[in-house]
Order: sequence, then structure tokens, then C-alpha cells
Amino acid sequence: MSTPLLVRNRNFRLLFGAGTLTNLGDGMVVLALPWLATLMSHDPVAIGTVAAAGRLPWLLFAIPAGVIIDNSDHRKLIARADILRAAIVAAIMMLAMSEYIDGAIWILAALAFLLGSAEVLRDNAAQTMLPSIVETKDLETANGQLWSSEQLTGQFIGPPLAGILIAAGIGIPFGLDAALLVLAAGLVWMISLKPRAKIQRSFRKALFEGIAFMRRDALLLRLAIVLGIANFIATATITIQVLFAQDVLAISASSYGVVLSVAAVGAITGSLLAPWAISRLGSQACLYLSIATWGIGYSAIGVSHSGLAMALALFFVMAAAMLWNVITVSWRQRRIPPELLGRVNSIYRFFGWGSMPLGAMTGGILVSVLEQDFGREIALRSSFLCAGVACTILLIYALFKLRLD
Repeated sequence: MSTPLLVRNRNFRLLFGAGTLTNLGDGMVVLALPWLATLMSHDPVAIGTVAAAGRLPWLLFAIPAGVIIDNSDHRKLIARADILRAAIVAAIMMLAMSEYIDGAIWILAALAFLLGSAEVLRDNAAQTMLPSIVETKDLETANGQLWSSEQLTGQFIGPPLAGILIAAGIGIPFGLDAALLVLAAGLVWMISLKPRAKIQRSFRKALFEGIAFMRRDALLLRLAIVLGIANFIATATITIQVLFAQDVLAISASSYGVVLSVAAVGAITGSLLAPWAISRLGSQACLYLSIATWGIGYSAIGVSHSGLAMALALFFVMAAAMLWNVITVSWRQRRIPPELLGRVNSIYRFFGWGSMPLGAMTGGILVSVLEQDFGREIALRSSFLCAGVACTILLIYALFKLRLD
């Protein structure tokens, strides 16, 4: 029986530990940041701006960040990004503990934007560094363990913990997150890597090298576009998910919390079982299975009449999402040359994540338009049914155009 990856690989153990700490902190901020925004303002536009500000850097900076990543020591870049994030979160904590001033909500939005900008560098650098830490044959296992840790700490533990801590003081979750980020930076700093050669050309030329590689690799570009559409659909449904639970299923806040917990368990299950499923069924079949499961899951929510049905559907949707992540991240870490991985990976994530703010806006607009003629319940159900149809179209496209083999 082979020794587990976490036991035999010191560098991966340090990266895994750092990721666990930062994801726990991120999970607390996911709840604490919008909660703080509601204490500062009741203006839905201002509160929505704070939420959008944290995601906007993926649309603005993901592509140029790749040049910085490929021209940097990944270990130092990740550690410094975590220290910077700790400083920004500490500033949010100080704002939370102060007397709120006029315009404080906009200061919070600016800090959320800076926090998201540092996250772009940190997350892309971590994915780029992984192939230099683990052997190629271990990529699925490593990515599966990283994704499962992210879901466990960021979705299952972090938000409920933040809810408990907020009762004692709104600044406490931010203070704990800052401390976790400093500890994570220390773990990353302890990783041992061989020195990397720097890019010996201008920023513009280095950037266009990554763009040129992406344009030449039609399959990689298609995969990025499919991910962008899938994330667009996912955020469009997530935006109105709580309204569906309240207005259609009439479930309580505590019951909705259970629904989200079941979804998080699905994500963890998908992450842990992904290497086994890939080894048994193959990457290609698992890729198709992921998209098909999304379509069935969204459609099932659209016709559901209970919180239990919604929870089970989200369990499988999230499990399929993690299976997709393990397949596609491992695949492109093998496919892209190491010297271009940061740049091409960042361009890929620009397509994949840049669509999320647009999806969030579209979800709310679609319900608003449909309910004028069909009523609120049909409008909310139709949103999930439309997502199911869109995933069916994605699956048909994938069957003809996405051949990973």
C-alpha cells in the first residue's frame, strides 16, 4: 500500500496546511463581509457593490497577473500575497470596530476590491506552483485533496463559525482571519523549491506569449469558454437560490442553512472521490458526467417542492462541480508548459471566473422580467429550468468539441 501524499510529500503538506488556513479565513469573511455591509447601509446597491468589488479583480487583473506569476518565485509571491491580505483584513477589522462614518460602506467596497486583487495573485500562483511540488501522476490526488479542504473549511466550517463569532463582536472574524493568513504565509515560506528562471523580455511580449499559446490551443480555449458559461449559469442560480428557498419552498433560515451544509458535503464528497472516479471511468466520461449532472440537478431544483429535494439536488451539483475541477485543473497543469503556466492559467481563469459577476446580475434581472408576466414562483422556477436547458446544450457541445484524450 502506497504512502499517502500528505505523509510523504513535505512541500505539499505545507501548501495543503496553508490552503486550509486561508480557506477557513475566507469562509468566515464570506459571511462577515456582507454582514458588516448591512450594518453600515441598507442601500441594496451599496451592499451589492461590496459583493461585486471582491470578484471584479478576476475580470480586470487575471490576465496581467499571469506575467507577474511566471516572473516570480511562487513561494515568495504566495507568502507576500497572504501577508498583504492579512493587512487588508486587519484594516477591515479596524473599520468594523470604529464608529461608522458617512461613506464607510464605500471604504469597505474599496478594501474588498484590494482583498480580491491580492486573491487573484495568490490563487493563480498556488495552482501554477502545484506541478513543481507533486509528481504528474499525483496531480488528481493533490487537487482533489486541496479542493476538499477548501470546501470543508471555506463552506462547511468557516461561515457557521463566523456567525458564532459575530455574536461576540463584528470585528472578531476579521481579526482571526488576519492571524490565519499570517500563519499560512509562514507555512508557504517554509516550502523548498528550485530557483526559477525569470522571463527575459518585456511585460507586453511575455503577456502576448501567453495569449498566443491560448489562441493556438483550440481545445484549451473551448474548455475555458465552457467553464465561463458554466460559472455564469451557476452564479445566476446562486443569486436567486435563497429567494427560491424562501418564496417557493417556504423553508426557514435554519433549514436553508442545512440545505447549504448538504451542498458543502456534496462538494467534499466529489473532491475526495474524483481521483477514484477518474481512474475507473476515465477523464472524458467524468467530464461529460459532470455537465449532465449539473443539468439534471438544476432542473430538479426547478420542479422541487421541498427543502430535502433541493438539498439532494445541490449535493450532486456540487459533487459534479468538484469532479470537473479536479479533471480540468490537473489536465491543464499537464498540458501547459511550466514556463507559461502562470500566464495561460490566468487567461483561462479570466474566461472561467470573469463571467461570474455577469451571471449574478443576469439571475436577478431574469426573475424580475419573468415575474411581471408569470408571477414570482414561475419566474424563480423558470430560472433553474433555464439553467438545466443551458447545461443540456453545453453537454451536446462538449460531446462534439471537448475531447481531452
